[in-house]
Amino acid sequence: MKDDFKTLGFIGLGAMGRPMLVHLANKLPAESQIYVFDVVEKVVDEVCAEFPNRVFKGSSARDIAQQVETIVTMVPEGSHVRSVYLDPEKGVCSTDISNKLLIDCSTIDTATSLAVKDHIAETFPSASFYDSPVSGGVVGAIKGTIAFFLGCAETDPNVERLTHLASLMGKQIIPCGGPSLGLAAKLSNNYLSGVIAIACSEAFDMGMRSGLDPRTLAKVYAAGTAQNTIADRFCPVPHVYPEAPSTGGYKQGFKVQLMKKDFGLALDMAKRVGSQNVLGEVGLATYDAASKDPRCRDLDSRVVYRYLGGDEDWQSKMNGTS
Repeated sequence: MKDDFKTLGFIGLGAMGRPMLVHLANKLPAESQIYVFDVVEKVVDEVCAEFPNRVFKGSSARDIAQQVETIVTMVPEGSHVRSVYLDPEKGVCSTDISNKLLIDCSTIDTATSLAVKDHIAETFPSASFYDSPVSGGVVGAIKGTIAFFLGCAETDPNVERLTHLASLMGKQIIPCGGPSLGLAAKLSNNYLSGVIAIACSEAFDMGMRSGLDPRTLAKVYAAGTAQNTIADRFCPVPHVYPEAPSTGGYKQGFKVQLMKKDFGLALDMAKRVGSQNVLGEVGLATYDAASKDPRCRDLDSRVVYRYLGGDEDWQSKMNGTS
């Protein structure tokens, strides 16, 4: 059963979706055919040219749904998910999707995901829809190391198929319990990640202004109780970790406006469930302002270090000691 992805659709070829698709094109059985759609037609043409006789162009989400048994979606916002699935003329659900497996990897609000799931359950009871947001950033998507948070229990009848498909694109697959709980886990994760990125930026900045080499600070954090993935692999200070987005000018990574979106969704969820978040409002205000700053917009969210006044040119100031 787990290898029966003979026809697969992929909708959404953005910064995360495109490398995920590339892994599928490289790793699915030779006879598998992949149909893709994105509102940016140029990207679709590029991946079809990259994988001739393997990846095929679709004209709409509906067109994709008519040709495949399994669909993966990866789009930016809840409104896009609603459009992809529920548009009455071009959406996935505008055609018969009985018995199809539908996996949404987008990071959106839980209410939208549940609304789509409920519509599918009522209209096509034999179809299966799952939220399955991912974490690990663009670098992780390219490397195939992202984590998937499945909105289902470990006992779900489709968990083996979901796990197998996700394992072609990432490394860790974690069933989170039930519908929308993958999203709840992801929003909780991104809230924590966003807070840590601000804290890291502030900590590096105060240490560097006191005279410390940021590479030394990184070693200190790694050895002490402040150890965290942001400081280790996504360091907001350029040229501390070679593969961090900051080292490449913050150009490849999780865009700051997307962090603002996810941070806001996390706060909405917190309010809905009655959680107190003392760092929430100031964190959201920080990402909101950074996302509007022309020096930061469209760059990796760890560019918050730049927004907060961190020194990016520290190497040249060390007089040959770097």
